[in-house]
Amino acid sequence: MHQPVDLAKAYRLLNHGPTVLVSSAHGERRNVMAAAWSMPLDFSPPKISVVIDKHTLTRELVEASGEFVLNIPGRNLAQATVAVGNRSGRELDKFAEYQLATFAGSQVAAPLLAGCVGWLECRVLAERHIQQAYDLFIAEVVAAWADPRDFSEGHWHFAAGRERSIHYVAGGTFFETGEAFQVPMP
Repeated sequence: MHQPVDLAKAYRLLNHGPTVLVSSAHGERRNVMAAAWSMPLDFSPPKISVVIDKHTLTRELVEASGEFVLNIPGRNLAQATVAVGNRSGRELDKFAEYQLATFAGSQVAAPLLAGCVGWLECRVLAERHIQQAYDLFIAEVVAAWADPRDFSEGHWHFAAGRERSIHYVAGGTFFETGEAFQVPMP
């Protein structure tokens, strides 16, 4: 289940620092990898950044296609997140091996992973020096989606019994986003 997210609020899908799954495609090839280093970068147009190592199949596909999707998994996909983060797409089809269902986005060819709480369809803004020196990709968010049970009207809900974004620490250890609380604005 997914609904569109206003691009002016798309940064809020990443603002709290969740682990993401980067999906990519070019021609008949596709791949998915885990990434703990991503963040919102600008509001209008919305931009994000993500680190994609130069030795990965994902990097090859992103450089060839100029696009990717940041999928925001919950605890339900934690095992798959570890699995796709520890195997190369050059060795196997991760989607088939880990039974990852996908659906089509509206703006890019890279697949969106079913079962996530949010999705950002992205087009790379070519900054070759930054990509080569730091493995850092900057991209414009061209479409954003969220499960309305978890994110709507520009805000996360994190309701009891629902999926929450996950955050990678190290060695297979994650934590889930905790309880939200409000601080009065001055």
